[in-house]
Amino acid sequence: MGFARTCSVALVGVEGVVVEVQADLEPGVAAFTLVGLPDKSLVESRDRVRAAVVNSGAEWPQKKLTVGLSPASVPKSGSGFDLAVACAVLGAAERLDPRELTDLMMIGELGLDGRVRPVRGVLPAVLAAADAGYRQVVVPEQTVAEASLVPGVSVLGIRSLRQLIAVLADEPVPDEENPLEEGRPDPLLAGLTMPGTGVGAGLPPGDHAPDLAEVAGQHGARRALEVAAAGRHHIFFKGPPGAGKTMLAERLPGLLPPLTPKESLEVTAVHSVAGTLPPGQPLVHRPPYCAPHHSATMASLVGGGTGLPRPGAVSLAHHGVLFVDEAAECSPRVLDALRQPLESGQVVVARAAGMMRLPARFLLALAANPCPCGRHGTTAGGCECRPSSIRRYRARLSGPLMDRVDLRIAVEPVARSELLALGRGAESTADVAHRVHAARERAAARYAGTPWHTNSEVPGHELRTRWQVHHGALAHAERDLECGLLTARGLDRVLRVAWTAADLAGRDRPTREDVNWALELRTGVRRGTVTTAAGAETATVRTKRQTGGRPEVSDERDG
Repeated sequence: MGFARTCSVALVGVEGVVVEVQADLEPGVAAFTLVGLPDKSLVESRDRVRAAVVNSGAEWPQKKLTVGLSPASVPKSGSGFDLAVACAVLGAAERLDPRELTDLMMIGELGLDGRVRPVRGVLPAVLAAADAGYRQVVVPEQTVAEASLVPGVSVLGIRSLRQLIAVLADEPVPDEENPLEEGRPDPLLAGLTMPGTGVGAGLPPGDHAPDLAEVAGQHGARRALEVAAAGRHHIFFKGPPGAGKTMLAERLPGLLPPLTPKESLEVTAVHSVAGTLPPGQPLVHRPPYCAPHHSATMASLVGGGTGLPRPGAVSLAHHGVLFVDEAAECSPRVLDALRQPLESGQVVVARAAGMMRLPARFLLALAANPCPCGRHGTTAGGCECRPSSIRRYRARLSGPLMDRVDLRIAVEPVARSELLALGRGAESTADVAHRVHAARERAAARYAGTPWHTNSEVPGHELRTRWQVHHGALAHAERDLECGLLTARGLDRVLRVAWTAADLAGRDRPTREDVNWALELRTGVRRGTVTTAAGAETATVRTKRQTGGRPEVSDERDG
């Protein structure tokens, strides 16, 4: 009778659970039993492990073999347990010293020839091992860089089971030559990607990042984009086709500061589990950008799938930007699923196979046309949509969802003079990102010693009591709150945007102009006096409460 045990990790979403792999040999008819709630791919490991052990030059025990995965109540899936199962069997057969296996964490899939193949989710698995107190981890050679991101853990990268047996038995380690020809891709790396997702899905392009200088005109939308990046405020672009809504949203990730070390680990862990982490890029440094099609299902957006759920678009955009183009064409039920992660920064997906908690703290950018044909309200006209069709089209963006969006921008078509202007380039992404970084530093210094870092995270109660605006700056906001044009949540979000505008301007607290501008973006009602392009006349706009429920414009000639 022989017994040995070692450890591996079962992933539930992006969280790892340490699993003890136990092997027991008893006299009897030769059989291999695997228990502990394994899935189909894990049950098939019996044949993979037996062939890998034999082809590695070791003898397979001809006894009754039982391999248990503990705790048995945790669902276990994937082929990452192969290496631990093989070593536990060899330890029970006394080919390896069982004492050498007790404190080892092993992650990897075995080929029939004994080669060790990489698997997805190595980073969150090693993080779980480190939290459990393990300091020695064995992983495939291709994932050593990813596993080495976890501090305080000694990582051993191997190519084959034969090499691992030699290391544990204190024997000369054989050289495993790479049979691939130079220039050919390594087929072993196929295990790191999820079929159908595409390598690098949800990650910013590395070769050419879109520049904000390529956007002509749109001065108001550009300023709102800067505010959204500086304070992590959700933004909504509304305008006709071809006005530049998608161009603006695609340039939003370039304005965000680089990820902190902690954020980089969180983002890398999500993309490692999802199978979208490009080979050779063990750590994600830049904010991700995910733009699902408007026909995306709820499972693809918030997470789901057969068995245990997989990360969705909201998790792939963690600490980055989630852009939903043609938002009014999306299913209202799918869009409303964003409401909970927008508030909590995480999504909890419950299925029959188990419940999973995924991070989902993203910056939401929405874009939609004003009507089904897209020409309603434009200077060119030509809209033939019925009023009822326009109402139904706009109602697809529910009130509770839009109440969570801080910035609502009307994107007008670009004028010919701005589009064809030569030698008058707009500000580049680098210039705007510099101001965004400075505004983020001001906010971080103000919130030092608190759990918040950006203005969008601060509770409204704290902004109203602890960090107050200038005296009288909330006059218009208070009137809108009384007449129902603004909700309590809307007032808090107006204050957050006003603080971001003040940070960008270098002021110590928001002024009346900052609050009014934030209120204008929230309600669509313009405050104050606006000079026309000719400079000959101005239009003074009063709030809805002052005009009996509708905006009123009175022309005043300059003296």
